[in-house]
Amino acid sequence: MTSRLEHTLIVLPALNEQEAIAGVIAEVHAAIPEASVVVVDDGSSDRTAEVAASAGATVLALPFNLGVGGAMRLGFKYALEHGFSYVVQVDSDGQHDPAAVPELLEALDSADVVLGARFAGEGAYEARGPRRWAMRVLALSLSRLAGTKLTDTTSGFRATGPRALELFARTYPAEYLGDTVESLVIALRAGCTVRQVAVSMRTRAGGVPSHNPLKAAIYLGRAGMALLVALLRPRETLRQELATA
Repeated sequence: MTSRLEHTLIVLPALNEQEAIAGVIAEVHAAIPEASVVVVDDGSSDRTAEVAASAGATVLALPFNLGVGGAMRLGFKYALEHGFSYVVQVDSDGQHDPAAVPELLEALDSADVVLGARFAGEGAYEARGPRRWAMRVLALSLSRLAGTKLTDTTSGFRATGPRALELFARTYPAEYLGDTVESLVIALRAGCTVRQVAVSMRTRAGGVPSHNPLKAAIYLGRAGMALLVALLRPRETLRQELATA
């Protein structure tokens, strides 16, 4: 596992997370000191980039906000260019526990993408209203596509192995929910294997949640659209992308 961690890049997409980012970086370094850490500052208007650099992370700055998908695509490209074989996405707000990273990486022995699932028996995370309905519909749809049970397809706590890393560096979607739902469909239709492991989710250590009541109200419709768009991508094109990766 130590050898794998040495080839692992932890990517923290961050938008206005100056309150939490230093603590998250410190926790990552403490839990998995062998791994490298990159913060992708997604057009923040606060001191996120400065605080992250002072905390010891490499900082990649986007000139304006592209969303988590755009930030992660830059992270995947950076990983390939610098010889990393594995990427783990960790939220910059402190909700993800870095101590679970080795378990996610270990699960890559039998998968190309591993999700840290909030609804698989660990912790007490609960979604309500339209978000809950959407998550259930997506879980059922993507479980069928993956051929295995997936309970948390919108989780941003995920590990990516070498095959999916090269695919995502070229095709990772930037649209809202694309970084979660659509990216999984892209991977599955390209022939990648997706699995999950149970994780606990914590409360935010600072900052402001990216969603709001209005987004929650339209979540179900947008989630459905994201899934439809992903399924409309030609399967053969995606398989060719993976074959040439």
